[in-house]
Amino acid sequence: MKFAPCVVIPIYNHKDAIGSTVAHLVVHGLPLFVVDDGSDEPTQCVLAALAVQYAGQVTLLRLPVNGGKGAAVMAGLRAARAAGYTHALQIDADGQHDAADVPRFIAAAHAEPAAVILGRPVYDESVPKSRLYGRYLTHVWVWIETLSFEIRDSMCGFRMYPLDIACALIDSVELPTRMDFDIEILVRLYWRRIAFRAIPTRVTYATDGVSHFDVLWDNVRISRSHTRLVAGMLLRLPLLLAHKVMPRRALPVADVDADAAGDAPREKHWWRVAERGSRIGMSLLALSCRLFGMRFTALWLHPVVAYFLLTGRAARVASNNYFAHLARASAPDVKTPRPGWLSAYRQMLAFAQSGLDKLAAWSGRVSMNDVRFDDPRAFEALNASGRGALVIGAHLGNLEMTRALAARGAHTRVTAIVYTEHARRFNSVLASSNSDFARRLVEVSDFGPETAMMMQERVDAGELLVIVGDRVPAHEAGRTTEAQFLGATAPFAQGPYVLAHALGCPVYLFFCIREESGYRLYFEPFAERIDLPRRERAQHLAAWAQRYAARLEHYCRKAPFQWFNFFDFWARPGGGANGRT
Repeated sequence: MKFAPCVVIPIYNHKDAIGSTVAHLVVHGLPLFVVDDGSDEPTQCVLAALAVQYAGQVTLLRLPVNGGKGAAVMAGLRAARAAGYTHALQIDADGQHDAADVPRFIAAAHAEPAAVILGRPVYDESVPKSRLYGRYLTHVWVWIETLSFEIRDSMCGFRMYPLDIACALIDSVELPTRMDFDIEILVRLYWRRIAFRAIPTRVTYATDGVSHFDVLWDNVRISRSHTRLVAGMLLRLPLLLAHKVMPRRALPVADVDADAAGDAPREKHWWRVAERGSRIGMSLLALSCRLFGMRFTALWLHPVVAYFLLTGRAARVASNNYFAHLARASAPDVKTPRPGWLSAYRQMLAFAQSGLDKLAAWSGRVSMNDVRFDDPRAFEALNASGRGALVIGAHLGNLEMTRALAARGAHTRVTAIVYTEHARRFNSVLASSNSDFARRLVEVSDFGPETAMMMQERVDAGELLVIVGDRVPAHEAGRTTEAQFLGATAPFAQGPYVLAHALGCPVYLFFCIREESGYRLYFEPFAERIDLPRRERAQHLAAWAQRYAARLEHYCRKAPFQWFNFFDFWARPGGGANGRT
């Protein structure tokens, strides 16, 4: 997603100052959204003239009645986002902010697109002393509400929002619509672990300026807002304290994508999701497994998962999205897990348990008695033939564990082709448990001709190459094809089928599901050979992807908590049609 900034100016009856404010802003070449918050007729006439004078650069929005500064700003942010802009610079209409600082805000937002850029006022002698000293009372309350000094000034109306982040908040939380808006939106963004950067900027107060700050009622509203925020802080106290030892990261705006409908909070592509958890924590769990066994160590998973559930909003949203799709795609008489905190917790707990299972498999703590094939005939026939094959799995159950079992039992040689960049810490822990781990792991970025050449030698030697089919390529340019999955259209990578075509080998599907009594393996033929005729390539790719998606859906229904895709699976790479057939 390209960086596309604009300016949002809320205005209410500032007819004398708005012309100068707009004139100082248009020189920067940014689109301006001027939001008339129910101004009087003289101000409307001035705004209409400005819209004509700067046609093509100024967009005039009008609210029918005066709703307050917060209402005007939120209307402007929504309009800017709907128009395709990524960032909005909020600035007051009365001219007290220094428009010459606009390039500094733009540069800061471009450098850290997911951070909120705040103006830190530098006042001259024109500032009323009552306003100057009164602001510090609010500053102290904000520092208490956030347990942080990161928001140095919460009342300055010169600030830049990432629109996806700001609109996700205003669409999900009822924010105040008057002067207390500027304060509350920042505190709530901080609670969502958004980073803040401050830019010193000159603020002047004109002697004949018009102020709409109601000393009585706006102070009452601000006090009411602080009461609400302090209560929210107390409810979030354990989480806020935990965040004190966790860094806030401002991620690139390109890491944020719209879902298929364009209405939900936007999610990062899976390959950009940073690996969570420290290597020390993972190593401690591995040590606990060695010293105290699997059952005792599994008890530690509950508080660990609870922590990541509370702090992992993106994963919770993705989990709810998955279970909602599962429910909508099921028959009315079929019971499916209800989207919510409990389902997300159970899914994350199953994911954590699968990590312990991988560790147990590679360290020899899982015996063949714990694993059984649902139908072993296809695997036994392939193993007896000595032929190599391509095996397509999924992030469902425990694909890794079977690779370890195969390597330990010397039944066949199994090599995993994986994207490992986002999980190096966990993979390093697995490697420390068995020296064979790294040797049976091949990292790739996409499945193209070069990968096929590298893999041909392994298949010719009788190896099983294991890949996953439920990840799109790990870059925006990767080619995908669409298939129906859980009642909606989702992008699936073309790579597995292109690779199978290039290798000319048999293709199988493989899933390993954890049950109370152990692990059940599903190994089924998929194709003796995948051909992709040049003229009908797109149709054949779509057919193979649809066939895979149908089988994945079957196993998701069989073990709904064991599909571990904690991102918006239905979002298209690049947010559009890029790279699709």
